[in-house]
Amino acid sequence: MDIYSFAPIAVVLDAAYSVVTGLQHLISPVAGTASAALAIVLITLVLRLLLIPVGRSQVRAEFTRRRLAPRLQALQKKYKKNPEMLQKKTMELYTSEKASPLAGILPTLAQAPVLSIVYGLFILPTVNGHANELLTEQLFGVPLGTSLAHLLTTGAFGVDLLVFAGLLLVIAAVAFAQRRVALAFNKPADDAAPAMARMNSVLSWLPFITVLFAALVPLAATIYLTVTTTWTLVERQVLRRRLAPGVD
Repeated sequence: MDIYSFAPIAVVLDAAYSVVTGLQHLISPVAGTASAALAIVLITLVLRLLLIPVGRSQVRAEFTRRRLAPRLQALQKKYKKNPEMLQKKTMELYTSEKASPLAGILPTLAQAPVLSIVYGLFILPTVNGHANELLTEQLFGVPLGTSLAHLLTTGAFGVDLLVFAGLLLVIAAVAFAQRRVALAFNKPADDAAPAMARMNSVLSWLPFITVLFAALVPLAATIYLTVTTTWTLVERQVLRRRLAPGVD
């Protein structure tokens, strides 16, 4: 089943199409053939501005988890042979602190619908019953609806490959920086359980999944991922400094 043909989603997709094309036509006298790509960048920036409160909640959740880490570790040691009691005590701890173990994933969940809309706008031949003119748009001659995976299967190695390589290098560099920052921020105490240290190490590699994902989606979605991951890195650092305990 094509989820984009579901009436409510089709209406949302059509509205997004109108926003992108409207902005594209507005900036085309300045941006020329890159107007659709620039429209995606501008819309991404606006969306991330609107999501700043969600980012603040995530950073607060990070500080809460770091503050509660010693108590969580103590619970894990005390109830390591009683998983049910460990889960109960853990939830009681989060409840008493008015915190949620799921707060940190809100920004990711909030962006998932946006990415799916961008994806749909540049793979569907029709949007809510009308022709999708965005499929003819390009960036440096590369169709916004083309993916790196598709280029590799067709053997097209030219400007197309350079455009994707540049964007993927940016995403990879951001992922590397995010990993270093995450390891430093979530550095476990000297007496922390080895399992916790291993988990933090494994989780620190998660940003690199975005690189693989960006190679599979249309160029338009790759542009979105490049902008939003870079924003996340900068925003997280700024908010951590502003929201750090003891900072006015």
